[in-house]
Amino acid sequence: MADIESARETFAKFDIDGDGFVTAAEYKKAMAQLGDHFVTETVAQSIIDSKDANGDRLMSFDEFWASINKD
Repeated sequence: MADIESARETFAKFDIDGDGFVTAAEYKKAMAQLGDHFVTETVAQSIIDSKDANGDRLMSFDEFWASINKD
């Protein structure tokens, strides 16, 4: 099981505007800042969609937390 405080810190790096949600554009930008310049916005949206429980095409912290705590 992941540490929730570490997860919050990681999520905050992706939630660039601090609104509580990660968009595909934010995900792409954060990955580029981490050195992965190959993540396109389409790829980022696919990753978010795979974690998006409510279908809003955004990733909330709760969805992020659930995705890292899957058995």
